[in-house]
Amino acid sequence: MSRLWKIVLLVLAAVVLVIVGARVLGGGKGGAPAAAQAGKDGTAGSDAAPVPVTVVEAARQDVPVYASALGTVSAMNTVTVSPQVGGQLLSLDFKEGQKVNQGDVLARIDPRSAQASYDEAAAAKRQNLALLATARSNYQRSNSPEYRQYVAQTDLVTQRNQVSQYESAVAANEASMRAAQVQLQYTRITAPITGVAGLRAVDAGNVVSAGTALVTLTQMQPIHVIFSLPERQLGDVRQAQAAGTVAVAARDSVDAHVISGDGTLDVVDNLISSDSGTFRARAVFGNADNALWPGQFVNVRMQLRTIAGGVVVPSQAVLRGPEGEYVYVVQGDQTVKMQTVRSGVEVGDSHVQIAEGLKGGEQVVSEGQFRLKPGSKVTALKPGEAPAEPTEAELKAAQQGGKRRGQGGGPR
Repeated sequence: MSRLWKIVLLVLAAVVLVIVGARVLGGGKGGAPAAAQAGKDGTAGSDAAPVPVTVVEAARQDVPVYASALGTVSAMNTVTVSPQVGGQLLSLDFKEGQKVNQGDVLARIDPRSAQASYDEAAAAKRQNLALLATARSNYQRSNSPEYRQYVAQTDLVTQRNQVSQYESAVAANEASMRAAQVQLQYTRITAPITGVAGLRAVDAGNVVSAGTALVTLTQMQPIHVIFSLPERQLGDVRQAQAAGTVAVAARDSVDAHVISGDGTLDVVDNLISSDSGTFRARAVFGNADNALWPGQFVNVRMQLRTIAGGVVVPSQAVLRGPEGEYVYVVQGDQTVKMQTVRSGVEVGDSHVQIAEGLKGGEQVVSEGQFRLKPGSKVTALKPGEAPAEPTEAELKAAQQGGKRRGQGGGPR
């Protein structure tokens, strides 16, 4: 029984050795065509076909550095117009939405009560002036040399004091007249500032009291835009402000077209918000065409400085990998190398400034770089240029190469 098991084991071992040997011999024969096929396909090997790519030159130009934020338009002055005296509102002499100038009459209040007070004070003044004239005449006569010896000293003092009393009464009447005149002037309500009138809050014919709001005036020219910036930009903003006037432009928050470009930085707030890590700033615009309106949201772009001779390439030329940003640079032998770079500020909507790693004049791949690897041979094309169509000889050579690959890759 043990001899039978030994024979079975020997037979199994022989079968295993035969199978393993056949597989080893078969793998060696099939591997060579695969390697040859890889070289002929151009996916590996030095004879790979050049890859057509778009190449641009890294340009040198002055690059403006901007700070951008979302801002809110705010009126420089807003005044709620109210009467300082009460009475019936006779008329409103403005149109809602109309521009009014400082000093224009906006409304009128019934002046008869104030006029009566003024007339009363004027009449009292005339009465006291008459009494003052009589007192002065009596005192001058009593104090003359020919009558002084016949007038008691007490009566003379009384007459002098009476003159002073009537002089004070006249002065009080004049003060009452001025007060009544001020109240009379308050019945004509004028615009305290130049601005645009809003919607009226009361109609003519109503009886109003002092402090009743009639209309709100909003100053439109000039006008403010308030915005917030991250605290990391505070140093750049303050440095730009110290260097001179800082230009600010207001753009539409939807399609980014320029609404007004005549703004300047007015003031930087003295506090950084601990909640948001931002600080507030304010710009002032002339707003001659009333393009900016209070409460409007705008995109603010403020120019901080200019980088002289910055290296600029298209944004799509900069790729990002595990080790950071890089570009493909075309060398003299029409091969590419991977160049590590550090991008700086954006230039317009389609370009970026390269802060480190690239020199002006170098040829950079801007399209087609995803088919490349270091050392790949390329065919440089200009932006918008299409690769040339293959000739008949190139097509025949490609077809023959495909046939040879097909024949070499089949089973034997």
